[in-house]
Amino acid sequence: MLAIVTPQEMGAIDAAAPEPVDVLIDRAGAAVARAALDLLGGAYGRRVVVLAGKGNNGADGRAAAARLEARGVRCQVLDAADLPASIGPVDLVIDAAYGTGFRGTFAAPDLVAGTPVLAVDIPSGVAGLTGEASGRPLRADRTITFAALKPGLLLADGPGLAGEVEVADIGLDVSGARTHLVEPWDVGAWLPERPRSTHKWKAAVWLVAGSPGMTGAAHLAAAAAQRSGAGYVRLSVPGGGHHVDAPVEVVVVPLEAAWWDAELIDGEERFGSLAVGPGLGTGVATAAAVRATVAGTSTPVVVDGDGLRALGDGAASAVGRRTTERPDVVLTPHDGEFEALAGHPPVADRFAAARDLAATTGAVVLLKGPTTVVAHPDGRVLASNAGDARLATAGTGDVLTGLVAGLLAQGMAPLEAAASAALLHGAAGALAWRRGLVAGDLVDHLPAAFDHVAGG
Repeated sequence: MLAIVTPQEMGAIDAAAPEPVDVLIDRAGAAVARAALDLLGGAYGRRVVVLAGKGNNGADGRAAAARLEARGVRCQVLDAADLPASIGPVDLVIDAAYGTGFRGTFAAPDLVAGTPVLAVDIPSGVAGLTGEASGRPLRADRTITFAALKPGLLLADGPGLAGEVEVADIGLDVSGARTHLVEPWDVGAWLPERPRSTHKWKAAVWLVAGSPGMTGAAHLAAAAAQRSGAGYVRLSVPGGGHHVDAPVEVVVVPLEAAWWDAELIDGEERFGSLAVGPGLGTGVATAAAVRATVAGTSTPVVVDGDGLRALGDGAASAVGRRTTERPDVVLTPHDGEFEALAGHPPVADRFAAARDLAATTGAVVLLKGPTTVVAHPDGRVLASNAGDARLATAGTGDVLTGLVAGLLAQGMAPLEAAASAALLHGAAGALAWRRGLVAGDLVDHLPAAFDHVAGG
């Protein structure tokens, strides 16, 4: 996993370093120079312009310029406080104007089309905490950041402006970070092995989803649970009877149209997880049944879609009445469902938003987005940026629900199960078609996504 630290945390890490600042600047400058030479494809005779502010970011840029000049690169250093309106033809621009703590608006010079840009730590004008851009930042081809990722490289405008991100080790200790970006090999290491003696009930999922005539979400979630490795998937559509749209291998067990919680809880002890919510509808009786189910079962529960709106601002109460000792409820909201739970939309610092809701509800919170943020009530946060715009289509959230449920049923801890599901979900999308992808395609590509993270 890659550590993620806020600008404030990074300041404390810098202050705690045993080496003097000039040593750290020299190391950072060396890392920037190496990245610049890689982008330049050579050194002698190349022309580079460095935009350098007065802070450490500018110092890093100046240190890089000195190293590049020693290699035969012709460097011009421009003061970030007095930049020209435009920069003529050059081989590379190094953006070291302002770092993660910048406040205000940055107007970058115009560049000749096609001029490559290397950003130092973060593109100037992008907020280190939220990723929000102000003014007219340069779009970098590559960003070299130090010691750890910064939230602004993963949120809002940041990813689109940062280009390829490289984390350079300059000897700073980030071992105390509580926020990390999950990588495929992390998921591969977390996935449980299936012993030779296993059987279908070792990883069983009960999905309560859909409503009469509206079972598409239930079908997708059930199919994803199957593809996640669940040995047995039961689908109950309240009021739907036996004849519902379900994958052929799924066992359909009816539930009453309303007040079905007692019947559900009475039979849940054989299941490794429950998934509640996709397509259920928002009736009063359904909402009451969702709350009672979350409060009354001792099985790990994933709540999504209409289930989240049913919990609303009562989520903490329902989770707090559970008899289990560890957090084992996973809430998977998008921004609108987050507002139903928290009473307000997520703040721009989405890491803080998910962490605060997890602490308030006592549940693991998976906040969906271009970078998905998964927070534990104890303050740990995992993130995945594996997905892209292909996932912005109806039903993909239902696939994610089934995937989380299937991993929970196999014994994964809720935080790791939710983060793994987010990465696998994105990986399945990346393995599918660039255009025309629908949610069902994600289900079909999940086995390949599992092979991908396992090195297959």
